[in-house]
Amino acid sequence: MTTKRAAIFDVDGTLVDTNHLHVVTWWEAFRQAGHRVPMREVHRAVGLGGGDLIEHLLGKDRDPDGDAQLQAAHHTLYATFFDRLPAMEGAGELLRALAGRGWEIVLATSAGGAELSALRRAIDADDVILGAAGADDVRQGKPAPDPVARARDLAGVPSGRAVFVGDTVWDMRAGMRDGVTCVAVLSGGIPRADLEAAGATAVHRDTADLLDHLGTSVFADLEGHARP
Repeated sequence: MTTKRAAIFDVDGTLVDTNHLHVVTWWEAFRQAGHRVPMREVHRAVGLGGGDLIEHLLGKDRDPDGDAQLQAAHHTLYATFFDRLPAMEGAGELLRALAGRGWEIVLATSAGGAELSALRRAIDADDVILGAAGADDVRQGKPAPDPVARARDLAGVPSGRAVFVGDTVWDMRAGMRDGVTCVAVLSGGIPRADLEAAGATAVHRDTADLLDHLGTSVFADLEGHARP
């Protein structure tokens, strides 16, 4: 039986304060294409991969020929922020603290390519990040379990020895489907009740709060009571 443990992290809204940038840039991409989509609806869809987000907001009966243009517009608009994406307070310190406690640190995100590289630069903790399961590495994004399962594979651990930290309902659903322990943070702007209903075992204000309470967190519990 492996003795390794995996701490899997979502990135947008969890480690980097980008959810509202995504809201604005997706809203503008929709506006440019002639779609009126309320920002509140865009906000609740953040965390889905680009194609899934478009389908979620415009419906399956939309003309899918416009999807590529929408995704390209969003990427172009969002890329203007790549050099100044703000990490959440305590994000890098949290990853290093967990690595120091023996956890393998892996990312599970809907981002990929240059976007994921920009996010990792913002976190500034590549010295402890084992790897990342991004949009380019899985067939289906969250809420499918694929990103979390792929991250676990990178760490080489079973679901009973992994914790997934995220900020959206889609994160919690993906983690639940993979059988890992799910921890939520409120920094993405999703209500606590929604995160708990989707499967969050514990909810913290943000990464700084989780770091402050690491010794009494789910991570500490699993260190003492590891499941096979």
